Amino acid sequence: MLPLVLDPSRLALIVVGDGAAAERRLDLLDAAGAADLTLYAANPSAALALAAGHRLVRRLPTIQEVAAARLVFISDRAAPHARSLAAAARAAGALVHVEDEPSLSDVHAPAVLRRGDLTIAVSTGGKSPGLAVQVKRFLGAVFGQEWQARLDALAALRQGWRAGGADSETVTRWTDAWIGRQGWLPADETPADAPGIAAVAGRGADRRH
Repeated sequence: MLPLVLDPSRLALIVVGDGAAAERRLDLLDAAGAADLTLYAANPSAALALAAGHRLVRRLPTIQEVAAARLVFISDRAAPHARSLAAAARAAGALVHVEDEPSLSDVHAPAVLRRGDLTIAVSTGGKSPGLAVQVKRFLGAVFGQEWQARLDALAALRQGWRAGGADSETVTRWTDAWIGRQGWLPADETPADAPGIAAVAGRGADRRH
């Protein structure tokens, strides 16, 4: 397996399904910033129809519509159309995810924990989605909402360091130092020889002058 982070705001997406699984997939894609998404559902639940809004098409997609997508999610693996839609999408070059059916899927949707732009994904390669969810819950207790502000603060520092002329290796070293001094992670995860915050800030200031 090769983990990748996709930007769904740049992709044409299709979700096919009528019930709770499609609703969960839609919620996940919306949280990730999906901009070009169509939900096809012949008999959508009331909750799904409400969540989809104007993006809902009350029928199955045509082969041409599936072929136009870049990423296709089929939320009912038991449906008689699942295999044919997956084959059509794949033949057109789209990536396919069929709910709980690894043999029909090109990608496996992980359990995702979001803290602002900090995204932690847990995948079992489709072998045990339930385990992935449990690990996500565990990590949620470790990485609280404060990590949103932490990432924003670190991003601002990084931008200043890069603007001051620091190369990638230096930025990495200063990042390690900052995280270590803040105590965000266990001490043994940070290099013992990382410079202190004062030294990091001073070096950044020196480069800007």
